[in-house]
Amino acid sequence: MVFIILLIAVGVGFLFDFLWTQAEYLVYPKKYSEYVEVYAEKYHVPENAVYAVIKTESDFDSGAVSPKGAVGLMQLMPDTFRWLGHDILGENLADGMMYDPETNIRYGCCLLSRLYDRYGSWDIAFAAYNAGSSRVDGWLDGEGKLSEIPIEETRAYVKKATDALEKYNKLYGVESVIITTAEAIQD
Repeated sequence: MVFIILLIAVGVGFLFDFLWTQAEYLVYPKKYSEYVEVYAEKYHVPENAVYAVIKTESDFDSGAVSPKGAVGLMQLMPDTFRWLGHDILGENLADGMMYDPETNIRYGCCLLSRLYDRYGSWDIAFAAYNAGSSRVDGWLDGEGKLSEIPIEETRAYVKKATDALEKYNKLYGVESVIITTAEAIQD
């Protein structure tokens, strides 16, 4: 009788674990994979980092607009969008294209690549994605480490994005991509 109860308990445990994992896949989806796969590869950014930013920024809502004016899946600011387009990618797209999932993901991947290339750390890249590079540069110590983030919103953002990246890595596996932005743009 004890053996049967033990088998049932183990079976229920496995069933619960399976159902919990399936629920996590719903909470941490890989929507827009047709674009994420292409542009993550083009700009040498791990797909899971892109999904983590999309999850954190807009929760996969391509029409999202923040109170500060950031737009789309990866919540690009209009000035950043124009700078990336004009100065980095040699394009001059209308601001309305920020709502286009493919364009938003392409520009967001380009930005993430540049930030990771600059800082060499996802924590610092996420902080710069949220607060801007000039602010983050002022927060770095003499060794290029980020010991403190003085803005609560950015601290919370880095934690949320890092947690999402860890969750994506756990659910979908870890991939490692380290290449310079200059190499990515030449591709």
